[in-house]
Amino acid sequence: MIRIAIVEDDAEVREQLVEYIRRYERQFGRMFELTTYADGDEIISDYRAVYDIILLDVQMARMDGMTAAEAIRKVDPDVILIFITNMAQFAIRGYAVDALDYVLKPVPYFAFSQQLQKAVGRLRKRQQTFLTVPAEGGFRRVAVDTIYYLESDGHWVHFHTEDGKLTAPGSLKAFEEKLAGKPFARCNSGYLVNLAQVIALQQNTVQVGPFELQVSRPRKKAFLEALTDYIGGETK
Repeated sequence: MIRIAIVEDDAEVREQLVEYIRRYERQFGRMFELTTYADGDEIISDYRAVYDIILLDVQMARMDGMTAAEAIRKVDPDVILIFITNMAQFAIRGYAVDALDYVLKPVPYFAFSQQLQKAVGRLRKRQQTFLTVPAEGGFRRVAVDTIYYLESDGHWVHFHTEDGKLTAPGSLKAFEEKLAGKPFARCNSGYLVNLAQVIALQQNTVQVGPFELQVSRPRKKAFLEALTDYIGGETK
């Protein structure tokens, strides 16, 4: 899951950005993990390189966004920075810290969503691996990180992805073997879940992106262990 930090000292703007991200999630079927900060000094205090994208207000009361960005870049060369500002000339300085771009206040949703889409695309290019799937008399390359889960259906397998549903001939076991070494685990005999897309787990139900799937009793222990190992590896 993509982790986003919002650093904005105006509470109203901060909440607006949170709502924009939630709106983006509903629009594109993507989920993000959000953390908010009320000033630049808050995020750089004991900063760890755990975020994929940081939205930074340029002008803040205690520490401005540019100073915070310079401190972040000393320990995290990879995080994507997007500045939020009411003056374009301030944002231009962002190129010195390799910022992706900037959004002008008052922040319109369309401009914001375009920048977020650009950031998500850059992340995908960095990390993307593909699975070759037989389809429509030929083959189709499916980006592994876009897969929510695979569903067994007799001699067919349904791929539920961010880009829609794809059906391919074969067995779930065969595709499971192709995905060995990737963060996938079965929550029951018929579903192979992308652990990176898991949002929540409650009792015998797991939320995978926009889907809720049943976790069977025989598979529950192994699935929980795989999910715990994955989450633990993410936070190290």
